[in-house]
Amino acid sequence: MKKGLYHIIQRPVVTEKSTRLMDTENKYVFRVDARANKMEIKQAVERLFNVKVLSVTAMNVRGKPRRLRFGQEGKRSNWKKAIVRLKEGDSIELF
Repeated sequence: MKKGLYHIIQRPVVTEKSTRLMDTENKYVFRVDARANKMEIKQAVERLFNVKVLSVTAMNVRGKPRRLRFGQEGKRSNWKKAIVRLKEGDSIELF
């Protein structure tokens, strides 16, 4: 199955921790397809943003339990997160 670039990289994760990683360590955090591997993530980021990727760290994030109305139990979906470290001098404009 051939995956498109926008299917692999779904959206950036913008939190306080990810913003700090961007500023200090030149690392960017993305929500990615759960079936994507590190090589596919690396190639997608390099092609989409014209940067050189040094390393990719990928992890599965478990969905948190949530309460729905009328006392029912529910759960958010599981998803995959990738932290991408770029070459010195490269950057991605997220906004």
